[in-house]
Amino acid sequence: MWPTLILVVLIVAFFVYRQLTQLSPAEAKRLVGEGARLIDVRSPAEFAGGALPGAVNVPVNELEARLDALGPKDQPKVLYCASGMRSAVAKATLKRHGFTQVHNLGAMSRW
Repeated sequence: MWPTLILVVLIVAFFVYRQLTQLSPAEAKRLVGEGARLIDVRSPAEFAGGALPGAVNVPVNELEARLDALGPKDQPKVLYCASGMRSAVAKATLKRHGFTQVHNLGAMSRW
């Protein structure tokens, strides 16, 4: 019983943390409207299947190799993917490389 309870608590904590670290859709739209770079970190195939207007595709697995393509480190960036997992990884990667205004929308469907 205890292992199951611990697993449930961990899963709930993960989802609560993820919600708290994601940008609201309204805030994401405001930032993009003010000039933030909208970055889709999904695969090129996913991007070709549909993306948010104005987004640039930089797959999470190519992110470190394409940092120069993202613009100034102090320019706001809004990241998204299919579920919010890859965009969370991308946010941590960009922060580690000195990008200062990085925001995670999470899932594209939240737009």
